[in-house]
Amino acid sequence: MASRKSEPEQVAPARRKYMEELLQLREESGMSLGDLSEATTYDRSYLGKLERGERLGDLDTAKRLDEVYGTRRSLQNLWSLAKDDTYLGRYQRYMALENLARVLQVYVPQTIPGLLQTEEYAREQLWSMPHRADEEDGFEEQLVLRLNRQRILRRDNSAPHLRVVLDEAVFSRPLKDRDAWKRQLQRLLDDAELPNVTIQVLPFETGLHYLLGGSLTIMWLPDGTCAVYSEGSSSGEMIEEPAEVEQYRLSYDEVSALALSPKDSLEFVRDLMKDG
Repeated sequence: MASRKSEPEQVAPARRKYMEELLQLREESGMSLGDLSEATTYDRSYLGKLERGERLGDLDTAKRLDEVYGTRRSLQNLWSLAKDDTYLGRYQRYMALENLARVLQVYVPQTIPGLLQTEEYAREQLWSMPHRADEEDGFEEQLVLRLNRQRILRRDNSAPHLRVVLDEAVFSRPLKDRDAWKRQLQRLLDDAELPNVTIQVLPFETGLHYLLGGSLTIMWLPDGTCAVYSEGSSSGEMIEEPAEVEQYRLSYDEVSALALSPKDSLEFVRDLMKDG
């Protein structure tokens, strides 16, 4: 869920270090926020929020600030550490394992998974959550982090193999903007062209199955072990106990076997684009 606007004392250690470093570098440079805005082309209020810890920004912002201050990759490295601080508890564990995994097997019953979402889709999904105006920054931050996660699919030499089963219900909830929905469908087709990405569609006609309650990610780790992240609409659970993991693995194998072949699944998506 979106986090509420943070006060400085609530900022996690790595993130605090990042915001303090940003302020110190600007003060030492003698620049005002206005000067920095001109040098980076970023909005002054946005830069101020970074220094106060109200926004984290993205990797491109950190890179541009490194260029302006001549700090090589210092701020980019701090940003990476600060990014990890935004994920708490079990979700932080999930993110760490997802980053390490060699194979990701994903089942989703209702929405496109985050690794395959366009910015438009991710934005509409996040903003659909009931919220106040002062929580908008939290959504913006989540959006940036979600889109940054997608980089793992295109890493050199270490990109995981992603196997995704999308329930047909996913396609019954298009975006409000039909053109944006077509772009999301095209994104699925484009990602499926990657050698490490396989997409299947599970038709309604297959009936009930064990995984209908929520989304599932099985992470195959370098040491040969597996971990599972099971997620509902507002909560998630990390599962690493072997017997439970085995149950989820078998359930995933069953829905994958019932799903359309990768080739037929992509044809299913293409037909939707024609009909739309």
